[in-house]
Amino acid sequence: MQQLFEQIGNYHRLSPEAAEAVSLGFERITLPKNECLVTEGKVCRHLYFLEKGALRGYYQEDGKEITHWFGFENDFVTSFHSFITGQPSVENIQLLEGSILWGIAKERLNELLNQYHEIERLVRIAYEKYYIRLEERFVNAHFKTATDRYEDLLEHAPHIVERVPLGYIASYLGISPETLSRVRGRL
Repeated sequence: MQQLFEQIGNYHRLSPEAAEAVSLGFERITLPKNECLVTEGKVCRHLYFLEKGALRGYYQEDGKEITHWFGFENDFVTSFHSFITGQPSVENIQLLEGSILWGIAKERLNELLNQYHEIERLVRIAYEKYYIRLEERFVNAHFKTATDRYEDLLEHAPHIVERVPLGYIASYLGISPETLSRVRGRL
């Protein structure tokens, strides 16, 4: 839980009372590689902090898996649309490595948000960071070449190449595994 509080401190400092309430609200979860944290068609009722491990968010389309994001240590993760709206998730979240997470139920989080405005600010900052990543992803997908997208990945997130299978990386970049192989060969 110390890692969770270090990350929270990067966003916003909490009073001792709010920190105590947060520590009581989160539950430690340990899951093995390939386990699904969130499954398409089910409502996601938890927000998670990834202490250790790696995971990916993906959609199923015409029998194919389309990876659209990765999560690593110190990331807050959830199926945001499902978590916020209470509607069934359209994505799956799968662990790429055995992982340690801290989860908080939406109902408990809402209680904390109503009770402590500083926690509300913390969650707003986390949502802002998520939105920025989403917008950057949109720009990359629509305005950059496959080579540019791969070079950006190497520059800004080289750990992905070290920890994620190439097939998932190709899907994430919106290219075929063969195109990824050619791009990697040229660089």
